[in-house]
Amino acid sequence: MAKKANIDDKEGKSASAKAIDVRSGMDVESLKQAITEHLFYQQGRNIANTSLNDFFLAVSYTVGDRLRQREHRTMNAVLENDTIRLVSYLSAEFLIGPQLGVNLIALDILNEMKRAVEELGFNLDEILAQEAEPGLGNGGLGRLAACYIDSLASKEIPAIGYGIRYEFGIFDQVILDGWQVEKTDKWLRKGNPWEIARPELSVNVNFGGYTEAYTDSDERKCFRWKPAYMVTGIPYDSPVMGYKVPSCNFLRLWKSEAEESFDFSSFNQGDYYKAVDYKVKSENISKVLYPNDEMLEGKKLRLKQQYFFVSCSLQDMMNIHIRFAGKPQEFHKRWAIQLNDTHPSVSVAELMRILLDEYKIDWDTAWDTTCKTFSYTNHTLLPEALEKWSVDLFKYLIPRILEIVYEINYRFLLEVGKRFPEDEGKQSRMSIIDESGGKFIRMANLACAGSCAINGVAVLHTELLKKQVLPDWVEMFPERFFNVTNGVTPRRFIVLSNPGLSRLITNSIGNKWPGNLDELLKLEFFAEDASFCEQFRNVKLENKKLLATLIKERTGIIVDPASMFDIQVKRIHEYKRQHLNVLNILTRYVRIKRNPSLDIAPRTFIFGGKAAPGYTTAKLMIKLINSVGDLINTDPDVKDRLKVVFFPDFNVTNGQHIYPSADLSEQISTAGKEASGTGNMKFSMNGALTIGTLDGANIEIREAVGEDNFFLFGLTAAQVDEVKNKGYDPHHMYDHNEELSEVINLINSGIFSKGNRNLFKPLTDNLLWSDPFMLMADYPLYIACQDLVAETWKNPDKWNKMAIMNVARMGKFSSDRSIQEYCEKIWKVKPFKVK
Repeated sequence: MAKKANIDDKEGKSASAKAIDVRSGMDVESLKQAITEHLFYQQGRNIANTSLNDFFLAVSYTVGDRLRQREHRTMNAVLENDTIRLVSYLSAEFLIGPQLGVNLIALDILNEMKRAVEELGFNLDEILAQEAEPGLGNGGLGRLAACYIDSLASKEIPAIGYGIRYEFGIFDQVILDGWQVEKTDKWLRKGNPWEIARPELSVNVNFGGYTEAYTDSDERKCFRWKPAYMVTGIPYDSPVMGYKVPSCNFLRLWKSEAEESFDFSSFNQGDYYKAVDYKVKSENISKVLYPNDEMLEGKKLRLKQQYFFVSCSLQDMMNIHIRFAGKPQEFHKRWAIQLNDTHPSVSVAELMRILLDEYKIDWDTAWDTTCKTFSYTNHTLLPEALEKWSVDLFKYLIPRILEIVYEINYRFLLEVGKRFPEDEGKQSRMSIIDESGGKFIRMANLACAGSCAINGVAVLHTELLKKQVLPDWVEMFPERFFNVTNGVTPRRFIVLSNPGLSRLITNSIGNKWPGNLDELLKLEFFAEDASFCEQFRNVKLENKKLLATLIKERTGIIVDPASMFDIQVKRIHEYKRQHLNVLNILTRYVRIKRNPSLDIAPRTFIFGGKAAPGYTTAKLMIKLINSVGDLINTDPDVKDRLKVVFFPDFNVTNGQHIYPSADLSEQISTAGKEASGTGNMKFSMNGALTIGTLDGANIEIREAVGEDNFFLFGLTAAQVDEVKNKGYDPHHMYDHNEELSEVINLINSGIFSKGNRNLFKPLTDNLLWSDPFMLMADYPLYIACQDLVAETWKNPDKWNKMAIMNVARMGKFSSDRSIQEYCEKIWKVKPFKVK
């Protein structure tokens, strides 16, 4: 029997070794075996009868196996070491994009997987195209969060991202008759192979009801929240792999469910709707990204979302802290929490609730712990984007949180009064409660009061934030203010998006640059190398050919890859000034109509971006772009010298095709309005030249790439204020600029609206009589700069060298650098090397 036992042991070890290899092996044969086993055992398929989606899932599960091992190893090592402080990134948005490609790059098995897939009879590009994009964000805010969790893992900083698992993300955009139409984003319909549900880690969140005071056994006055109902938060974890490092963090997203999903009593009484009503209302919280909050019900749902996800996240963090022998009052020693804008600001009061009500910590200690835990990133200077919630809504939905906010405010204003007894208005301005018209809670003030650090996201933005938005806070807490200029991950936006450029760079300077983007500076030496320049030019042309094919497939418009691709893709908004771009297009069109034989270098204008469903003006701007394109693209006088394209449904996936294909990047927002921007960085990294104002990160990009490699125009932020203060009259600009007046009159003529002269009148009237974003003032400067762009394009060698210099000097704008600055300035954390 002993001998047979030994044989069994050997067989068991052999089988175990094989299983471990299949689960963790990085060679082609191990990957092939893992894919076929997942197909058969997990999905009930085999190679002969599998679909592309089935095969995509099997490949993703195979990659996921390798990520999970690293994730478990990382978190076990981190949590067992009580000296390590973790970063918690709280964000209402995580626009993470498709995951398979970036995970293959992070694991450094892209080529091995390509071979494995090909040997099984499939094409990796086709498999990558199967992945649905998780639309868990609206734009730059969510994409920045995704870049940051990528860089946290790549810099080996232990971290967890926390957010909401929206069932339906940002809408899919369809263009019908030139108008934006919103379609439901069903990103989960075919499953998500990256996530794992953790129902055993569920938490409950209170809503409604009332609070009651009581005295505990130590004769302390305490408060108890008696909720009207509770909603259960179910965590779903997805791995976030660092680039070529052993570390793997994770993203934890919360799904809302009813504590009790079915009311048998109501069902048995025949009230079938009431039987599931609680379930429906609870699940609505994580149903859709950013419900329309123009109506009261929308406001309720949005506040519910914010409180739900921060309460779930803080309860989870505290549970982890306590599980590993942490003390509640030392929560800040384990966690550094970053508030990504004001959406998670209610977490300041929620952490106080947990410490006060659940762990009976005294107020002063709880507040000290809270303030040492949080840091706040501001992303906007626009007053309408600084969130406020009505006191009545807080009282209705989260009454205990309202009480805590009032107490925070009372104690804080006492401190303000002591510090500034001569300034009576300061208490009113710094108050968390705004009583200037009704009672509202200023979420930015709550975040500022409860954070140890406050940062802007570009040098200009931080300066304006300190001077215009939060000057009182700077005066009281100057040590809290920092700048951390945004960055983007080069792994997705160069390595994955632009494989041709990536190969050229690696062949020229080695393969360390994706993990240290400052290495790109070595490319400066190749700007005079004829062979490199030719290869660089060919890479760009091949990318443009691929985009031209996509444009034809999506829009039916045929464009010439040899023409200049002049691209503006971003959220549609008046301050981003897509309509200024349209005015330039029409100026060039009018010039051609005046002189059909005019020598104009062919240019393709490409737009992309979504308008908020309730933003009428932005949707009208999309209609104008498409209407202008319909006329220009079919006018025989133009002879393909101008083409206008609106690329529908701009998202991360489509951006990966667009950024590498741009010759010119339009970054033309009104100076002082854009916090930073990150699209500007993605374009420059991929060899596009920028035409832009001194706004957001444009300033720093221009400083980095060199003034000669950037097309600058427009009023500065200070000049914008000066012009407005003197009494800005946009109609004067119209009256005294012949080309401008001709273009405005052309729009009003009805030629772009089938004779309807009123269709675009809201746009033109706004420009003529108000023009809050200074299009008319910047128009002549913009046109002159565009003329310089056209002239420079005629010298391809000069243009190519400028483009190379843009790529070479963009090292600063890696999100790795941003995260390093957060670690050093704000979080005070260091890398943890996982063995």
